[in-house]
Amino acid sequence: MGVVVSIDKGRSDAEASLSDLVALVADGMGRVNTTILSRTGSDVAMIPEVANHLIASGGKRLRPVLTLATAALCGYSGPDGDVKLAASVEFMHTATLLHDDVVDESDMRRGRVAARIKWGNEASVLVGDFLLGQAFRMMVEVGSLRALDILSAAATVIAEGEVMQLTAAKNTETSEDEYLAVIRGKTAELFAAACEVGPVLAERPRAEQAACRSYGMNLGIAFQLIDDVLDYGGTSAALGKNVGDDFREGKITLPIVLAFRRGSEEERAFWRRTLQAGEVADGDLETAHTILRRHRALEDTVERARHYGAMARDALALFPNGPMKAALLGAVDFCIARAH
Repeated sequence: MGVVVSIDKGRSDAEASLSDLVALVADGMGRVNTTILSRTGSDVAMIPEVANHLIASGGKRLRPVLTLATAALCGYSGPDGDVKLAASVEFMHTATLLHDDVVDESDMRRGRVAARIKWGNEASVLVGDFLLGQAFRMMVEVGSLRALDILSAAATVIAEGEVMQLTAAKNTETSEDEYLAVIRGKTAELFAAACEVGPVLAERPRAEQAACRSYGMNLGIAFQLIDDVLDYGGTSAALGKNVGDDFREGKITLPIVLAFRRGSEEERAFWRRTLQAGEVADGDLETAHTILRRHRALEDTVERARHYGAMARDALALFPNGPMKAALLGAVDFCIARAH
């Protein structure tokens, strides 16, 4: 009955659905990676050490890929605006990961020891700030006030989302709407902004800009919902952090919201003890799995993700069919397929 099948075939199916998009923007991503390496340079030795520890650890770099892809979808033909904005998006994402690991007291990120463990919380926060500064420098160099407005607004919304998550942390009474508001801010907003700046650079009509933003927003929500599921049944390789971290950190995610709402009073007492009071004993993660599956919380979270994935696909209906549109639709399949 499991939702998540942690086997190589499941991962390879997900990889295949993203491969066309990655191939189409490969040249641009090569330039993005070169830009990223050049912009992490500093006379302060610790800055490139900490930054490159996380940047070089892998990850799909899905957000900058989306910036390049939506710019290409909309016919952008400038020299390097898409590359600089894609690198800016990746720096913003990396900065939030460095900051998140400090807030969440995480030990692992992308399969490696978290930067905060190796260099300390202070260095992680400050290098994150350095990367944000470099991101904004590149945005200014591009010379598009509208793109700068979109990405700077996204930085504000992301911070608001993180604070909202702090407020909701350990609150087992969190509603589904409240939780969705959190992930719209902390995760989906950067997806949306990454996709919106592509048509902005190409000076496309507002309708196309809005369509790309909608695609990114809904894709980002779907992506986070699948991450929520993977925390209770995926692998560390697929998730990029230790499986069960959300549970151990007392994070309220959609599977928990659904199981708490549907459960018995005894089950609610379990969630209050483990998540709210932080009293986690041996075997509690397995008990959590049992309760989540009993109430189909994982399955229904995947269904919610499919719903948002469908809205992402619909957003691209405005654009003519072609290889890039097909590849962007495949990115939706990738996000959902990670749960299988």
